[in-house]
Amino acid sequence: MHPGRQLGVLGLVFVVLYLLVFFAGGAKGSFTDRLEPKLGLDLVGGTQATYIASQQGAPPTQEAMETARQIIENRVNALGVSEAEVVIQGNNTIVVSLAGEADDQLKDLSQAANMRFRLLTGTTIDVSAAALNPASPSPSVSASGAAAPATSPSAAPAASGAVPEVANPSASTGGQGGGEAAPAASATPSAPAPSASAAAPAAAASPAPQTADQKELLASAEKKVGKDAWAAAEKLTAPVDLSTDAEAGLPFKAFATLTGPEVAALTPAMQFNVPTIGCGQLDARPNGSIDDINSQVVACYQGGAKVMLDKAEVVGDDIKEASPQLDQTQNQWVVSLDFTSAGQTKWTELTRTAFNATSTDPCFVAVQSLYGTADHCAVAVVLDKTVLSAPQIQGVLSGQSQITGDFNAVSAKELSDQLNFGAIPVTFESGPAQTVSATLGLQQLEAGLLAAAIGLGLVAIYAFFYYRLLGTVIFLSLGLSALLTFGALVFLGRTLGYTLTLAGIAGFIVSLGVAADSFVIYFERLKDEIHEGRSPRSAVPRAWHRARRTIISANTITIMCAVVLYVVSIGAVQGFAFALGISTVLDLLVVFLFRHPIMTVLASTKAFMSPRVSGLGRVLRNRTDVKEA
Repeated sequence: MHPGRQLGVLGLVFVVLYLLVFFAGGAKGSFTDRLEPKLGLDLVGGTQATYIASQQGAPPTQEAMETARQIIENRVNALGVSEAEVVIQGNNTIVVSLAGEADDQLKDLSQAANMRFRLLTGTTIDVSAAALNPASPSPSVSASGAAAPATSPSAAPAASGAVPEVANPSASTGGQGGGEAAPAASATPSAPAPSASAAAPAAAASPAPQTADQKELLASAEKKVGKDAWAAAEKLTAPVDLSTDAEAGLPFKAFATLTGPEVAALTPAMQFNVPTIGCGQLDARPNGSIDDINSQVVACYQGGAKVMLDKAEVVGDDIKEASPQLDQTQNQWVVSLDFTSAGQTKWTELTRTAFNATSTDPCFVAVQSLYGTADHCAVAVVLDKTVLSAPQIQGVLSGQSQITGDFNAVSAKELSDQLNFGAIPVTFESGPAQTVSATLGLQQLEAGLLAAAIGLGLVAIYAFFYYRLLGTVIFLSLGLSALLTFGALVFLGRTLGYTLTLAGIAGFIVSLGVAADSFVIYFERLKDEIHEGRSPRSAVPRAWHRARRTIISANTITIMCAVVLYVVSIGAVQGFAFALGISTVLDLLVVFLFRHPIMTVLASTKAFMSPRVSGLGRVLRNRTDVKEA
């Protein structure tokens, strides 16, 4: 055996680990700051967010709330091993608590993540400001009433609320027979005017069955705008044309006073055609307002266009798996979609419809109005209330497809996680987020660390008293295990979000007993070998060979128990299991890379042969007495 090799490998492990601790994973601040582990909610407090189920119709069922809680908890866990607390309060509220400042992580957890794929059938720009103020310059509007596209619409929020949409969306497929959607051309003032059919779908749009609350909102909206304006709005079959009469929008002025919930109660045709209903009001509609898959809906795209979207032929449940990927050809992040068997059939049929549409079809004219040029119809990718992209479909997509936008690595992963974990069956409104104090505090942390130090000290005292020189091996091994565990704890906290709680500290303390057991097994096996007549130098490798199986078996059982406990438990118990498992794995590493090689080195020294120094005193004396006899 060459013990120097194992010790060298262990040294390399330490160097790599602490280089990661000090310089990787977003390390910043002084060296002392970089050595600080991420502490849990019970020790340092954190952020608490409240999500309240929207009361539209009947209150959510207990099963729906529990499903929502599980999905939100899965989304939290996707952020890292954070031991978040996700609980249901009352019959309509979910409270999420995370350690530290986590406002950015909490803000999108309750997003419903209802994905819809809808054919784009009508387009007009948001002319609400011009309709209310006819004296100001009016946008150019075609004779058909469909407004010319905006020259530079601002980006709309995308999947996570922070992802702006690009001006030239595209869609691609990795499957057989697939094509690539042509990038949408930038809109220009000289774009060809769309025909009258661009707005035709708006007139045919029918609202979903209304609940009692929605009927009440509809009655409130009708009363607020007045009977005459309401009757005029119901007669509209296309967006009001302001190009020939700048004051044509004034009869609908009262619609600008409607709130988001009141606008949501209107028919899609009215939302689309009334010029004084703007994107601000559409974006203020409650969550879930355009989730109905069996009706046409209205949304805003790129901040400056109102779009009419057809029924949802493909939905989020048709997606088998979503994954973030870096598109090497365009050097941008995308979300890759694999559909289920039935979902792939639906997606193929939808893209075939878009691809085979003629220039007279409403969807074709709508694309021309939106982008200024058109090759084929567009399919809008809609997440909750946001149109992520609306690419022209330039082929029948029969394989893997992509959602594109101005994604980065974080936002692409967020959207992928939302799609993979499923849509939340309850619509939530975000309540107040607040800072909460530690439930236990630093005093308990100090008590836990003191308990760990006392336990380690007692093990060291007993080891030196009973094993003497061998006790040095025990003490050094435990010290190395502690340094490895601490480094892993800091790095995992920074990269995976692992937080150290009092339960985790308990797991590390328990692991000391597991490590001490392996010493006892090895050293007692060594004594047995010497008692049988072998020299200490020859007894060390033989004792290691025979004790190794038992050590590995014992640690493997501990690791298996930790894994099972981690899988079936939640919260603090899960943190305990994680700490116990990782510390046991690192102890095994120290056993093979330090304990055995250092024992091989010591076996060649004179001190190891001394009964008074080695810790093998009685065995060595008995062996000497046998030889003399």
